[in-house]
Amino acid sequence: MIRRWIGPILLFGAVLGVLVGLAAWKYASIQEAIASAENQPEPMESVTEAIATEREHRRTTSSIGTVVALRSINLRNELPGTVKQIALKPGEIVEEGTVLVTLDVSVEEAELKAQEAQLALAETVLARARRAGTSVSEEVVDRARAERDVALAQIARTKAVISRKTIRAPFRARVGLSDVHVGQFLNEGTQLTTLQGVDSAAYVDFAVAQWVAANLKPGDPIGVLTGTGAPPTIAKIVALDARIDGTTRNATVRARLEDASYAPPPGASVRVRIPLGSPTMAVAILVSALRKGPAGDHVFLLVTDKDGKTRAQMRKVESGAVLGDEVIVTKGLSVGDRVAASGSFKLREGVLVIVAGGKGK
Repeated sequence: MIRRWIGPILLFGAVLGVLVGLAAWKYASIQEAIASAENQPEPMESVTEAIATEREHRRTTSSIGTVVALRSINLRNELPGTVKQIALKPGEIVEEGTVLVTLDVSVEEAELKAQEAQLALAETVLARARRAGTSVSEEVVDRARAERDVALAQIARTKAVISRKTIRAPFRARVGLSDVHVGQFLNEGTQLTTLQGVDSAAYVDFAVAQWVAANLKPGDPIGVLTGTGAPPTIAKIVALDARIDGTTRNATVRARLEDASYAPPPGASVRVRIPLGSPTMAVAILVSALRKGPAGDHVFLLVTDKDGKTRAQMRKVESGAVLGDEVIVTKGLSVGDRVAASGSFKLREGVLVIVAGGKGK
């Protein structure tokens, strides 16, 4: 009977011995790992340092503006007629006085010749009457003079009609698209093309809320962003609309951009920055130091712990306008605070930090 239990007892003892051995080995491994970890240096992250500075700042609001040429017209014909000659090349710059469209004036030219002949006759009759002296009455002389004046007026009228059928550029301008062809009959007032004045300056029209417009006046500077990444160009307000739009409660403002060499063509949109209030002093840091997350904007302060080591400390902040490579911080930082700049994305609360280019602690 006893022999029946000897085998299982030995097997149980062997298994128990193996388990105890494994447990002892695992415990020894853990203790070794703990000892090894205690001897390993604390991990650290390398960042660059930025100091919160004080700078003058003026609050701004933004709007979308439209570039407007100083001179711009829709070119139309004043009189009906058939197109005889056309010199409208879209995109071409034409000088003031350049002939753009000529209408057929053959009828007017024939009338002009007849009127000139009538004038010659009237002048001959008037000269003869004057030479006759007292042998003709003053009434005859006055009638001859009147006929001469009528002939002159008719000639002037016909020449004016001929001139009005020759359409010229009223100023230096760029020609727009045209759909006019030789032989085409044009009714009075037909649009021929558009002319956009080519000048060194340009207007920028934009809309702002009525409370913003109330603080603006002619001569105030604004910033116009005319290209991606380009610094704003300064323009000056020249006029404010006399009324407020009843639907949007916005006022239209016009500014003059003196240097339009980098401005887009008329009709293009630009971003406008309008200053609000007076300049104030604000705290600014490098843009690379500002982190954004689900909980809002934050930065990592570089603080020294009790052991003299530099560690990261997360600080929630409120950010404002971006000025070049700096961002305004309206709340959460003070002038002189040390913050992590490049490499701040690697940081977490309490991590050991080494400042690149400085002394690591």
